Amino acid sequence: MLRLVALCLLSLFLVPAGTLWFARYASAEFDAAIVQAIEERIDGDPRASPEQKAAARAYYRSHPPSVACNDADPEAQDYREAVCARYSRAWQFGVAERVAYWTLVGGAALLAAALALGALAFASRGLRYASFVAGWRLMTLASAVEVAAQSAMCVWLSFWVTAVFFQSYFVKLIIIAGLFAAAAVFFAVYTLFRKYPGEHAVEGELLGEADAPRLWARVRELAGRLGTAPPDHIVAGIDANFFVTEAPVTLGERRLTGRTLYLSIPLLRVLDSTEAEAVLAHELAHLQGGDARSSAALGPMLIRYDIYTAQMRQAGLSIVAHYLLRLYRVIFQFALSRDSRERELRADRSAAAVATPSAIAQSLVKIAAYANYRSNVEGRLFAHDQRHTGELGIAGFVASGLLPYAASGEFLDAMKTANVPHPFDSHPPLGERMRNVGSPIDEAAYGEVVSRLPQSSWADEIVDAAAIEQRLWQAYEERFSQSHERALAYRYEPANDDERAIVLKYFPPLSFALAKGAIEISHAGIRTDAEFIRWDSVKALAFASGNLGGDRLVVTHPEKGLVTWRRTTIKLRGLGKQSDAFRAVVGQYWQRHQIMRAQQAAAAAADAHRSGAPA
Repeated sequence: MLRLVALCLLSLFLVPAGTLWFARYASAEFDAAIVQAIEERIDGDPRASPEQKAAARAYYRSHPPSVACNDADPEAQDYREAVCARYSRAWQFGVAERVAYWTLVGGAALLAAALALGALAFASRGLRYASFVAGWRLMTLASAVEVAAQSAMCVWLSFWVTAVFFQSYFVKLIIIAGLFAAAAVFFAVYTLFRKYPGEHAVEGELLGEADAPRLWARVRELAGRLGTAPPDHIVAGIDANFFVTEAPVTLGERRLTGRTLYLSIPLLRVLDSTEAEAVLAHELAHLQGGDARSSAALGPMLIRYDIYTAQMRQAGLSIVAHYLLRLYRVIFQFALSRDSRERELRADRSAAAVATPSAIAQSLVKIAAYANYRSNVEGRLFAHDQRHTGELGIAGFVASGLLPYAASGEFLDAMKTANVPHPFDSHPPLGERMRNVGSPIDEAAYGEVVSRLPQSSWADEIVDAAAIEQRLWQAYEERFSQSHERALAYRYEPANDDERAIVLKYFPPLSFALAKGAIEISHAGIRTDAEFIRWDSVKALAFASGNLGGDRLVVTHPEKGLVTWRRTTIKLRGLGKQSDAFRAVVGQYWQRHQIMRAQQAAAAAADAHRSGAPA
């Protein structure tokens, strides 16, 4: 937080403060030069008496150009017109000083507004929403203005700093600054009005009345006991959580609106009926308390704000707004997290009044244990160094291994810091939630709770539960295998034909035609008509623009047999419209190589640690 505050202060005040100092310094230098020139003319005037010369010198010393430009005295009209004409040096220094000053004032006001709006978010849920709406509009619009103002200052400084200190200016420096400034302003404005996806995508299948009539009846009964309307949709899936939302939900090709309840079939099989009732009562209590409605209104705005904040790091000078946006978001998140914890505890208490406190406590332990163990299983499968073929059997692994896991020492250590997963809220620790409903479970008894097999399950209320699970697990495992295979393409050097086939599938050699010859990028390195540069010999890469629009790739790598570094410049004339694609490919392939070497080093260090040898 302190680092973020420091970066925010630097981004808001460094450029305008520097511009203000320089404008005043340069203005004073210009004032001194003009006054000196005027005094020399006064001293050389044979018609003026000593008294007149002294009075004239005193007047101009007290009215240098920086003062005269702001003096409305009619008698000084000719003097003002001579030194303060529009776009003159004195006029520019004066404008730069005022712009820098008011940018500093505006930055301080924005910082104060961010703190005030953030503090307001702690007051109540209604004020929290109003605070974020106001903060979203103020911070995003003001950040675009801030980027434009500071970009203009940077361009102005690129000319005047060298002109004042070195009595010269550099066209390339001004052009570069101008291009960076224009890109930052365009990016800030474009990003401000860009539309972002705001809907939550869910993997699952919609359960109609005919698919689960008794389940629908039990959900409606629970909703009635809680005094809230039942959900409009029930979605069955295999994720390790339950949730409700009133935000639009994307389910495959369908868009669901209204109240949606998500049920995890694998978790329903772990919970007995009373525990499942407690979980569903907790989720429906979020509907009764307005939590889902609040999240539906605020959630999409938070997503758009976070994307906008992240993208403001992408265009160089636009970063001046990034840290202010982040600071406000962090302050707001403190308030949001506190409210999220409070409403989880409140929903637990509401569910305890409908179900039983012990059922809630036991369900919390079982859900956390299942989610933790499933994560471990998937982590081990993803860490596997060979491509998976056929069915992975994640569901079977979890179902058969959960009870032995609950009896292991690893389980208790993991459960001490475990939490109940949820896609929308940050949940309080298990112990706090169980104490909140007056039914704490000793940590030593967690394994016993998980080992209790349900006598009846709400999953039995879903007519085609097994078929739905099979379809969803099959699709999930296919995506898992594809992601794992792509990860292997980043891990392999490659060392054999099988590994080479996977690497080449995702990183095939790509050739780009140049005005003279071609350049090929592969997983092994960069090949031109003149030489082949292996990725292992690359220390740094940089793209540079050459004369007459010819781009260049500058590769820094070691000199053969020496410890010094040399640079190889590869001319890219003729890339044309392929330029962006070429840059992206170079970055991706070099990144792949760096990740591969880093993972090899980590694996070697782990092997050395296990064997007791130095890494």
